[in-house]
Amino acid sequence: MRIMIVGASQGLGLAFIEGLGNQGDHLIGVSRSVPARVPERAGIEIDWVAADLAAPERAAATLAEAVEASGLDVLIYNLGLWESRAFEPDYRFLADSPAEIQRIVTVNVSGAILLVQALLPALLRSRAPRIILTGSTSALPGHGRPEVAFSATKFALRGIAEALREGFREQRLAVTCLQLGHLNTEDGLGVPPERAAQRGNGELIPMHDVVQLVRTLLTLSPSAYVKEVVMPAIGDARF
Repeated sequence: MRIMIVGASQGLGLAFIEGLGNQGDHLIGVSRSVPARVPERAGIEIDWVAADLAAPERAAATLAEAVEASGLDVLIYNLGLWESRAFEPDYRFLADSPAEIQRIVTVNVSGAILLVQALLPALLRSRAPRIILTGSTSALPGHGRPEVAFSATKFALRGIAEALREGFREQRLAVTCLQLGHLNTEDGLGVPPERAAQRGNGELIPMHDVVQLVRTLLTLSPSAYVKEVVMPAIGDARF
């Protein structure tokens, strides 16, 4: 299986690089620059491609070229920007600069659409093509958060997913949105999951859980898919 992970340099994206794949699989990490040390895993090939989704047309062309010959089975679009004061008590929409708002929309929405368009020819050659979009509980009605640009772009991901399913249903393209709550990105997969679950006192989701969920999605037969997963933290009073 060939899996491309966009936004793989840190946090959940890096956890996907470290935790997804089986013997003989090929992972392709994507970030603005190639890390000084690309992770190594026995029996799993890991390549890296530098692409900046702030320039989505150029990035899409670069990534399409990277998989043109060898094909692609799974695209995980894990990239998402948020406002500089997002999720802070002093966040104010009126303080967001137009440049910051535009960059968030470009990366989170334009980047996702153009990249999917560029990679679909390679994906549709797969026996079981899958796209996984990392969304947020901020894309759900009643999410209770004030971040305008971030929330709008995560709502947009749901629209992208719906349209792709209808447009490519005959080609059996499986598209899943992960609507995730607040993550514990401090504790990587090297930390025991029981200890990672203790951080945040139930208000943060260990990345281990998300990786395990995606591993399950990738084991489904070509005749099944999961449309959407809502995964808030157990202590998130909004859900």
